[in-house]
Amino acid sequence: MRIEWLLALRFLKEGRAQTFFMLGGVTMGVGVIVFLTSLITGLQRSIIQKTLGTQAHVVMRTPDDEARRIISPNNMLAVSANVERRAQRLSSILQWQQTIHELELRPEVTAVSPLVSGPSFAVRGSATKSVALMGIDQEKYTRIVPMASFMKEGEFRIAANDAAIGIDLARELGATLGDKIRLQTAGGRSETITVAGIFDVGIRDLNRRWVFITLRSAQNLLDLVGGVSSIDVTVRDLFSAEIIGQQLGAMTGLTAESWMKTNAQLMVGLKSQSASSLLIQFFVIISVAFGITSVLVVSVIQKSREVGILRAMGCSRRRITRIFLLQGGFVGLVGSLLGCGLGALLVTFFASTAKNPDGTPIFPVVLEPRMFLIAAGVATVTGILAAAAPAVRAAKLDPVVAIRNV
Repeated sequence: MRIEWLLALRFLKEGRAQTFFMLGGVTMGVGVIVFLTSLITGLQRSIIQKTLGTQAHVVMRTPDDEARRIISPNNMLAVSANVERRAQRLSSILQWQQTIHELELRPEVTAVSPLVSGPSFAVRGSATKSVALMGIDQEKYTRIVPMASFMKEGEFRIAANDAAIGIDLARELGATLGDKIRLQTAGGRSETITVAGIFDVGIRDLNRRWVFITLRSAQNLLDLVGGVSSIDVTVRDLFSAEIIGQQLGAMTGLTAESWMKTNAQLMVGLKSQSASSLLIQFFVIISVAFGITSVLVVSVIQKSREVGILRAMGCSRRRITRIFLLQGGFVGLVGSLLGCGLGALLVTFFASTAKNPDGTPIFPVVLEPRMFLIAAGVATVTGILAAAAPAVRAAKLDPVVAIRNV
C-alpha cells in the first residue's frame, strides 16, 4: 500500500495547480456546510428554547366529557341521531398523587409537576383584569419551567399568600412588590395575595394573564379541593415527546398533549428549515464531487504515459485504481479539515457581528465536534467516490497505446 501512497502524493505534487483548485473547492464546500449547519442548529435551538422555556414537554389532563347516545330498549337503534356536545368543566385527575409517582419512575421522564389552572379576576382598586390562576408546587414546577431566570423584580416565592405576577399585569394593575391583589373567581370565591415577584417570560399574553399561587390556594379558589387539573411532564428527548406522551396516556388513561402538537406550526417551520439546509448541503456536495472528478479526469489524461509505464512494469489495475482513489480521499480529508477551520472562523465572525441592540447574540452559534466529524467524513467519502470514475478510466488504459500515443 505504501507505493500507492507515494505515487498518489507525487501526482498531486506535480499537478500543484490542479491540487490547489481541488483543495479550494473542497475547503469552500465544507466551510459552507459547517457555517450553514451551525447557524441553522443554533437558530432552531434558540427557537425551541424560547418556546419550551414556558411550557412542559407533555401536559396530561382528564379526557373530555362526552355525551352518550340514548339507546332504545332493544339496543339496536339510537333514540337521537344528533348528540349535543357537553360543556367541559374543570375536573380533577383521579388519584393524581399515585399517577405522579408512576410517572416519576419512568426512565424517559425527567420532571413531573401537578398544576391547578383556571380563570379568575385580579382586582386592585378600580382595576379589574381577567387572569389565569396557576396553582403550583414551587419545588416541582421550577424543575420544568425555570421561573427564577425570568424574574424582573423580587423573587419567585410561592408560599402562603405570596404570589408572582407578570410584568404587564403589574403595569395594568399599577402593582409593585409588596402590594395586595384580590383574586376573585366566577363562583364567588376570593382570596388576597401579596406580590412577592414580577416576571417577564417574553410573551406578552402570558405576562398579562399568569398569576402563580400555591397549589392549595388555587384548589380553594377553583373549587377543586384536594385535586389537580393537569400534570406537567418533561422528558429526556424532547423530539420524542409525542411518542412518549402517547405511551404515558395509554399507561394512565389520561389525555396527553405534547409540545409538538401544541406548536404544530413551529414544527412545520423547523422541518422546513432542516429540509432547506439538507438540500443546500446536498447540492454543495454534488458540486464538490463534480469538481474533483473533472480535475482528476484531466489528471488521468495528463498522466497517461506514467500510468502506461506503471502498467508495463507489472503494476496491476487494482493498484492503479487505488492510486487515484487515494488522491480523491486525500484531497477530501485535507480539504475538509481546512473547510472546518474556515467554517468555524466564519461562524465566530458572524456571532461577533450579529448582535441585538443590548449586545447579546441574536441566537447562539453551535460548534460541536460531532458536526466537524460528520463534515470531514462526508467530504472524504465524497472525494473517494468522485475519484472512482477517473480511477477506473486510468486502470483500463492499455500500456502499449498509452506509451505510443503520448
